[in-house]
Amino acid sequence: MEAAGLGLFMVSACLMTVLLEHPASPIHHALPDPFVRRALIGLAMGLTAIAIIYSPWGKQSGAHLNPAVTLTFLRLGKIRPADAFGYAAAQFAGGGAGVLLVAVPLMSYLADPSVNYAVTVPGPSGTAVAFAAEACISFGLMLAVLVLSNRPRLARFTGLFAGMLVAAYITLEAPLSGMSMNPARTVASAAPAHVWTAWWIYWSAPVLGMLAAAEVFSRLRRAGDLACPKLHHDNPFRCIFCGKPPAV
Repeated sequence: MEAAGLGLFMVSACLMTVLLEHPASPIHHALPDPFVRRALIGLAMGLTAIAIIYSPWGKQSGAHLNPAVTLTFLRLGKIRPADAFGYAAAQFAGGGAGVLLVAVPLMSYLADPSVNYAVTVPGPSGTAVAFAAEACISFGLMLAVLVLSNRPRLARFTGLFAGMLVAAYITLEAPLSGMSMNPARTVASAAPAHVWTAWWIYWSAPVLGMLAAAEVFSRLRRAGDLACPKLHHDNPFRCIFCGKPPAV
């Protein structure tokens, strides 16, 4: 389920980038403003994230879709090490499979320099800015997830807020770092594109940012009191983390 979730996210990312950024696309010519195109990509990816989180599989797995998210819940003691390893392995495999799924029918378009497999690379401001930006947006996303998922009246909206942040980040932050927040997402694009520019940023900054958010949150609330590591827990599926039985 985690593999399929990130795989579908990458399919959407690749298709939207081809549609809006490839020079042969009529949509690209109809929308000459790069900010508008980026906002549309952000909207599409935010909606994709929301759809995955609230899908039956997303409700069962918890829809981490990101090794940095899984590692953060491991740090908080909400997921076992073996399960965390399995989640991360599935996320890397699923993300890569999603890109390859699009590459099979659209190789010439996806490999075009204007698209380049939707790789995430630092913007013109350089690697230091890209690192800081990735750490900040990762901190913001994880803190929002922790705050919302641990408020009974707001927990069901965690996925909506996460999707809204993804959309906003792509629109506003992507020029700085490419907006990854996700080591598996970056590797999924970098491997077929053979582009590993400043790869260390996308492995370290999201993890450090999310772990920092967990540290801040855990100082305000005991880790043992945290809700389960799911972005949507109020659903009729048995919880694989806390054992909550299916709702009747």
